[in-house]
Parts: sequence; structure tokens; C-alpha cells
Amino acid sequence: MELTGGSGVVWDVAVIVGAAVLLVVGAGPFTRLVDRLADRTGMGETLAGIVLIGAVTSLPGLITSIVGAADGDAAFAMNNALGGIAAQTVFIALADVFYRRANLEHAAASVPNLLAPVGLCIMLGVALVAGAGPPISVLGVHPASLLIVVCYWYWLRLSRKVGAAPMWLVKQTRRTREDVPDPDSFDEGEPLARMWAKFAALAAVVAVTGYLVGEAGLSLVERTGMSSGLVGALITGVVTSLPELVTVLYAVRIRALHLALGDIVGGNGFDVLFLSASDIAYREGPVYAEMDDRVYLFIGLSVVLNLLVAAGLIRRQESGIGFEGIALFAFYAAGVAMLVGLG
Repeated sequence: MELTGGSGVVWDVAVIVGAAVLLVVGAGPFTRLVDRLADRTGMGETLAGIVLIGAVTSLPGLITSIVGAADGDAAFAMNNALGGIAAQTVFIALADVFYRRANLEHAAASVPNLLAPVGLCIMLGVALVAGAGPPISVLGVHPASLLIVVCYWYWLRLSRKVGAAPMWLVKQTRRTREDVPDPDSFDEGEPLARMWAKFAALAAVVAVTGYLVGEAGLSLVERTGMSSGLVGALITGVVTSLPELVTVLYAVRIRALHLALGDIVGGNGFDVLFLSASDIAYREGPVYAEMDDRVYLFIGLSVVLNLLVAAGLIRRQESGIGFEGIALFAFYAAGVAMLVGLG
């Protein structure tokens, strides 16, 4: 039986809340598993955070954006992606609040982590140019979507290269945490293949929750008349980013600091791919042609927030939340207020 009116809205909200709880509960064990995989495989916390956690915890947002684009709601799809990037970046400041030993950007400074915000801003710049340019497409896909994927691939390749053989080194202090494998991890009896199987199973659960959030979010827009951009940026975008919040706080708790920071900056880069995926799923023309003031607002906000993180990694304040943490909260609050003002 189809739910209508108030009962339908309650059902949509219940689905979103239920998915949020599931994502939060599963994020802790998932983080611990990836931390062990980083040690066992020799991948390192930074790369594991960028590739494994960053990508998998972004799956709910990816599925949500694809569902929105396939349903013909380009604004919902794009704002879901950009709202997630903005929210996740602020999570770094929250992690700074919870980690009292040192400033997170100081303790987890590395060349790959510094490179990540730069790569993100380049990809967002490509999307910005595509939105301002003519609505062109090749086989139903805008060339910018392919360029964003190429930029992401090259960024990952470059991150691995500069991580293995950096041309400059981070100054080590008593507060710096080095990204080295835990010797105890090699004594674990669990086979590596079983660990990868658990990883795949958790990733599948995360993807399913993303689909549920996407459907519920679109239904909420239809039933309430709320702006799809507002719902995408502030409701589904934030809900599908909750795994990153729990992951970064759990990683800080177990002192896997490079994993924590790599999760956020890596997840942000992966989230830009949502725009490419949305362009493929959106069949009414290039998705970039549907950019409105809300999308431009959150592209600009995401660029500012991530450049603040890069500035914090360069400054490396030893203790406290740091200037960038305070600025992250302030700029995000201002961005949300402006979005609400746009309606």
C-alpha cells in the first residue's frame, strides 16, 4: 500500500534515520578492519584511508546521487555530492576537538594528505568550468565527467608515488605520528583473504544503505515540497557522510591519525566522482547544465574549506584546534545559512 501525506513523510524520515544508525554502528568495526589491512598489506594508513575507507564510506553518497540523477533530479544529485564534501571537511575540525594530544593536521601531516585538497580543488574547478561552458556531450556524457575521472586516477597515482618517494619531508616533532605498520598485526592468525571478504561484505551493506537514503530523500522532496538542493546538501549529503564522521573519530581514538585524515581528504576526492556518475545517470542532457546558485555556492564553499585544510597542513600548529578548525566551522555555518536563505 502506498503511503501518503504525513505517514509517508514519517516513513521517509524513519528510513533515513535507520540508515544513519546502521552506518554509524558499522563504521567503527570497519575502521578497525581497514587499519589492520593497512598494516598487513603494507599499504600504510594514509593510502588506506584515501583509497579503502575514503571510497567505501562514500558509497552511500554515490548511490544516492545516482538514484537522484536517474530520477531526473539533477539539483538533488549534485547538492548531495557537494553537501557531503563540505560536511566531511568540517569533520576534521571535530576530530581536532576530540584529539587532545596535538593538532590533527600537525600530527598526521604527510605529502599525500597535503596533495589531496589540491587534487580535490582541481576536480571541482573542472566541474565549475563545465557548468559555465556550453552544454555539450559525447554519447550522452559531458567531456568534463571523463576529465574528472582522469584527474582522480592521476591524483591517486601521484599520491602513491609521493608517499613512497617524497621530494620533501615532513619535519618530525614529538607530536608527529609516523605512518608505520603495527608489528603486532603480522602476528594475527586471521587469513588476509578472510579480512578482504569482510571488507567486501561491509562495503555491500554500505552501498545498500545509500540506495535507501537516496530513495527516501527523493520521496521527501516530493512529499514536502522542500528544495531538492536543500535536501541533498543538508539532509542526505550529511547522513551519507556519517560513516566518515564515525570513522575519523574512531581512528583518532585508536591513534590511527593518518588513517583519519586520509579518510576525509580521500573521501572528498572520491565524492567529486559523484558528479561524473550523476552525469552518466542523468538522461536529460549534461548534468552540469543544471547547475544553479545552490550548486555554485557549495562548490565555492568546498574549495574554501579544503584550502583551509591545506593551509593547516602547511602551518602545522602543534596543539589546539588551530586557526583552520575555527575557520572551518565559521565558513560552513555561513554556507548553510546562505543555502537556507536561497530556499
